[in-house]
Amino acid sequence: MFTNQKLKQLIIPLVIEQILAVLVGMADIMMVSSVSEAAVSGVSLVDSISILIINIFAALATGGAVVAAQYLGRREEEQACFSAKQLILCTTAISAVIMVMFLIFGRQLIALIFGKVDPEVLASAQTYLFITSMSYPFIALYNSCAALYRAMGNSRISMVTSLIMNSLNIVGNAILIYGLGMGVEGAAIPTLISRIVCAVLIVVMLRHRQDQIRLDSYFHLGFDWTMIKRILQIGIPNGLENGMFQIGKILVQSLVAMFGTASIAANAVANNFASMEVIPAAAIGLGLVTVVGQCVGAGKIEEARYYTKKLMKWAYMASIALNVCILLGANVLLKLYNLSPETLDIAFKLLFIHGFFVMVIWPVSFTLPNALRAANDARFTMSVSIASMWICRIGLSYVFGLVFELGVVGVWLAMICDWFVRSAFFAVRFRGDRWTRRRLIEG
Repeated sequence: MFTNQKLKQLIIPLVIEQILAVLVGMADIMMVSSVSEAAVSGVSLVDSISILIINIFAALATGGAVVAAQYLGRREEEQACFSAKQLILCTTAISAVIMVMFLIFGRQLIALIFGKVDPEVLASAQTYLFITSMSYPFIALYNSCAALYRAMGNSRISMVTSLIMNSLNIVGNAILIYGLGMGVEGAAIPTLISRIVCAVLIVVMLRHRQDQIRLDSYFHLGFDWTMIKRILQIGIPNGLENGMFQIGKILVQSLVAMFGTASIAANAVANNFASMEVIPAAAIGLGLVTVVGQCVGAGKIEEARYYTKKLMKWAYMASIALNVCILLGANVLLKLYNLSPETLDIAFKLLFIHGFFVMVIWPVSFTLPNALRAANDARFTMSVSIASMWICRIGLSYVFGLVFELGVVGVWLAMICDWFVRSAFFAVRFRGDRWTRRRLIEG
């Protein structure tokens, strides 16, 4: 069903899109840092919440993409289009409710999640949250449409629109922060505008009549609970998994704060590189949703297995090539941050630990489960991921970090244990046949 050329056309734009997201995120923080420490702190607090919310939207979008891809595999374009409408209605409604909650109770939510913070930081966080929360329906709509394009095997559209969105954000930040001195508002307003522009743009493009999935009308839309249930069968477990993962990261970050300034700084720097180290495997994971979804929808289970194994090989080759380069240049790269000798030593250890085990086990832990999700085995991946997160990543972080006095290095070793545990379950599941019996669409 997929030639090498088609696979490359699907995956390469996804890799570029992931790179853009990481680089723009780093540039965004650098610009905000020119305002004040309170501004950076306030924005970072809100970003931790926003990442959680956006991951929920992305999970719902994945549910819709799996359903649409399976219909395309069965060559039922009309049903694929109908599922697209239901996905857009569902995500827009849910995101609108979340937006209203944040607009009304934003201050209370920040205080509830983070406790007492400096008044200046609280003011910055409030301002940033109020403005950016208005963009939630638009980023949810964008994620849904981008996922639908990927379900068609067209990831170029999401890459281009992502480039537009990120460019608008960076240019807007530069004008409002540096040019007009608007502070936190100068960081929030471009985020809102860029998400609105790209949501409108990608929805308009989805009207294209030659696309397999398209919106034939903006007005003749109505909820179909049977179709929405199919979408949520993937979306809810995936959303819970992503949500618990982000909550776990917040808890682990609070533990890292106990180990001192050097550990906090080293952890932050290493996390920047960690995002880069997994880009190829993460992008291939997104592509697996399309490939396996269409194969399973067509009833071609052996092809689904074949392409999963093939793309996993690509994920490993790309991960090894990238991480060997990063590790060889680690000393030079870390010196760009002007760290103290103690912080530099810790950051190098974390970077080496993460990079080495990305090459060994990360694709099985995080790329492979997308193949299971595409076959509607999302409950299994959710159960394994949540259990492994709480027992290994969080539980062992306290054991290694505090009891064994390994500090932040112990936290990262606990994370690696989490990877090994979940990868063992996912590998065994994939080798069996239970995951192939859970199709959303009965053949």
